Amino acid sequence: MERIINNWLKSKKSQEEMLGFALIMIIVAVALLVFLSFSIGKAQKENVENYEVENFIQAFLQYTTDCAKTYEPNYLSIQKLIIECSNQGTCLDSQSSCEVLEAELKEIVEKGWEGRPVQGYELGIWATEKKIMHLEQGNKTKDYKGAMQEFSKAGELINITFTAYY
Repeated sequence: MERIINNWLKSKKSQEEMLGFALIMIIVAVALLVFLSFSIGKAQKENVENYEVENFIQAFLQYTTDCAKTYEPNYLSIQKLIIECSNQGTCLDSQSSCEVLEAELKEIVEKGWEGRPVQGYELGIWATEKKIMHLEQGNKTKDYKGAMQEFSKAGELINITFTAYY
């Protein structure tokens, strides 16, 4: 009888050890799943940073356009084209400077943010009290980063704002 009781106790201890081992394995598996879900979630949503928006504005202001004022090698930058548009100027080929500015900015924004997690954007350009241009496309979400750039030419203050929604 004593032998049966000893075997039963050993069997009971073995079952407890197996149950403990199984519980440890389940806890480790759950911890791994939580860790993986956080790491995968962060990798998929890559935020846009403020400095990226600021650098984007700085870069597109220096971009050379297809608009020339005098002769072929004298193409205007976006910054100079904004001033021309504000003054209702035209390019050498008789195109409206505002039409050229709008087409160039649409292309720059689309190519500049291609492959980024941007859902939409809004670009506004104002000179003192008048709106020069306002472009927007896509969805406006609660998550966004924006920047503003100012410059002046001949006493006229020009403000540029760009907001990227992600």
